[in-house]
Amino acid sequence: MNANTTDFSDTWLIVPCYNEGQVIREVLENALQTFPNIVAVNDGSADDSGLQIHLAGAHLVNHPVNLGQGAAIQTGVEYARAQPGAQYFVTFDADGQHQVKDVVAMVERLRSEPVDIIVGTRFGRPRAEEDQVPLIKRIVLKTVVALSPRTRRLGLTDAHNGLRVFNRTVAEQMNLRMNGMSHASEIVELMDRRGWRVAEQPVDILYTEYSMSKGQSLFNGVNILADSLISKRLP
Repeated sequence: MNANTTDFSDTWLIVPCYNEGQVIREVLENALQTFPNIVAVNDGSADDSGLQIHLAGAHLVNHPVNLGQGAAIQTGVEYARAQPGAQYFVTFDADGQHQVKDVVAMVERLRSEPVDIIVGTRFGRPRAEEDQVPLIKRIVLKTVVALSPRTRRLGLTDAHNGLRVFNRTVAEQMNLRMNGMSHASEIVELMDRRGWRVAEQPVDILYTEYSMSKGQSLFNGVNILADSLISKRLP
């Protein structure tokens, strides 16, 4: 029995998924113990991700072809904001890196503070905990902040953290145009341009051998840096 008695019926988790069949069912079943409303967007996976999402009991939306994480998040936001009673929204990774306890803390904070969006940060803990972030990843993420005037102006230390919690105002105004990983830079642009009230929340990221192989490559780091340079040129 889940010890958490808080009612999260007004909260929707949005989980973009591409070829995560090995872990997605466990990730969703764990999150569903606390958050009853989850939509997972199967972004043209070549494996059995769609089946595993269905077996977990989450809402399933299928992209017939792979469009990219930004497109999957946008599809999930549109689905979730159309549901009766939806007031709070969470972007949550499918690979098991994000922790449900952090989502709980972020949603409860969003309910009580005058903010529109809370972004997770890997750099709000003591240095010993920050060092759990792989060295190359840590260097890349801090370089992104140094290169992005918008990120610094908003006071963000980890703009490419995929764990975000936001209210209905943000959900209604979120219409991402960048389909791939560059959506993270676009979200920062929207925060700045639309004047959303922004805060950060220290979170724990679980780096496993599986998640490292999926998303921690040097190539991915180069893409993040390229996205930050593109974002820097945006008006």
